[in-house]
Amino acid sequence: MGKLVPKFFTILKSYTRQQFIKDITAGIIVAIIALPLSIALALASGVSPEQGLYTAIAAGFVISFLGGSLVQIAGPTAAFATIVAGIVARNGMSGLIIATIMAGIILIVMGLLRLGSLIKFIPYTITTGFTAGIALTIVVGQLKDFFGLTIVTEEPLIETTEKLSAVVKNFSTINMQAVIVGVVCLAVLIIFPMLPGVLKKIPGSLAAVVVGIIMVKGFHMNVNTIGDLYEISSSLPSIQLPGISLSTIGALLPDAFTIAILAAIESLLSCVVADSMVNDRHNSNMELVAQGAGNIASALFGGIPATGAIARTAANVKNGGRTPVSGMIHSVTLLLILVLLMPYAALIPMPAIAAILFIVAYNMCEWRKFVYLVRTSPKSDIIVLVVTFILTVLFDLVVAIEFGMLLAVVLFMKRMSEETEVSGWKYVDDADHDPDSITLRTVPKGVLVYEISGPLFFGVTDKIMDITLRMHDKCLVLRMRSVNSIDATAIHALEELYKECKQKKIHMVLSHVNEQPMKSMEKAGFVDSLGAENFQPHIDEALKRAEELVSKRA
Repeated sequence: MGKLVPKFFTILKSYTRQQFIKDITAGIIVAIIALPLSIALALASGVSPEQGLYTAIAAGFVISFLGGSLVQIAGPTAAFATIVAGIVARNGMSGLIIATIMAGIILIVMGLLRLGSLIKFIPYTITTGFTAGIALTIVVGQLKDFFGLTIVTEEPLIETTEKLSAVVKNFSTINMQAVIVGVVCLAVLIIFPMLPGVLKKIPGSLAAVVVGIIMVKGFHMNVNTIGDLYEISSSLPSIQLPGISLSTIGALLPDAFTIAILAAIESLLSCVVADSMVNDRHNSNMELVAQGAGNIASALFGGIPATGAIARTAANVKNGGRTPVSGMIHSVTLLLILVLLMPYAALIPMPAIAAILFIVAYNMCEWRKFVYLVRTSPKSDIIVLVVTFILTVLFDLVVAIEFGMLLAVVLFMKRMSEETEVSGWKYVDDADHDPDSITLRTVPKGVLVYEISGPLFFGVTDKIMDITLRMHDKCLVLRMRSVNSIDATAIHALEELYKECKQKKIHMVLSHVNEQPMKSMEKAGFVDSLGAENFQPHIDEALKRAEELVSKRA
């Protein structure tokens, strides 16, 4: 996808002083949002609080500097929490450093080999399934701190089922003071975004941390704080490189691939979301190289795996960030906070951290989308979604993605075999001899026509996103006479295209939608969203409908 040139270097010639001021403002605001999140995600990952900041500082700066997105903000994310905790429990911090460096190398190689486009072959149902599964594992992992339970085990608890079993067995040790702090902090997190005026701009996570500290210290409550369980350091990170052997590399290679694949998926998904916010197109291969370099930098400076963070990226855009400079400012701001304010992190109550992670898990799980897919998708997509979710919770992400992909491919082949027909060939010398050819028709001014041929499934939905909407277009006609099958990933891509059309005030009309795609679109509610009148049986009726819509706007 184009040359491997970081976005930072593409904006230098046109960079202005006004944009620099906006980037500084956005970077500082995002840093304030990232501060409590980085600490919370580090603790959820089984490492010390400052290591979350090391990650946001080192990886965040490198990924912004080298990245293929204008506004991507990188750092520790919830998706890695359970994976990192498992690696640390099994192999210690040295094992995590080696695995993360290896993952970084894998990501760089993927980018250099132009493999960024391969991410499209992971179905939407799989990403939704494992994201919801990870969210549930985070919630289960935080129940202990939220309820103030006393759980003592000989070996660290790694599996989600083990953690849940320990919570149930030891629930009698509940600390009501911890519950009160957790509930109040949770209420602050929920209520703060709803407040009017200036208060709404204060990050809810920061407000929850402050309220939690005031409660515990002001009322002398018997609640564990970060300082009670961890040693806090405000010193700058130094380069760490543990001993590496062939046996160590072999043992950690599966973990490295897990980190690399998840980092690629999460970062490129975040890039796609960011593109729609700033009307830009990211360079996926450059982004993979940047993610690789960022993860290597994070590991060398004692951090944990990093990837693009959708929520922080959205906050960056919302506050005026439009170039990679805002991401670099965010990292520099966190560096200053680490040096000057990190000792105060010892005062943060553990129930407050648990409450923050509950909200993070809630936001990432997208349960409404999960339920929507279960209600509206074809049975094969529902099976892939649910199986991926269950395997993520019961086993791990590697098993979930591997089995989910295998299942998706098998079910796709089954669906294609059911849709395939054999009929006599209609001989046509060229398009002009086809009575239905678009070349035999007059396309009204302001109408853009695309024809989609072949089944629409998770491996080809990027073709939909490649449709370019021009400024003077007033109506988009999609001709689908050759589309015999469609899956949930493709419907999601059509919904995203429709959203873009609405934003640009462009009407959308579909022509000759076959039986299976129509049933799937009706079940998904897409027909109701677009309007049944915008589904026409033939290209002639579709062009006539488009002309009517264009004339109404004139």
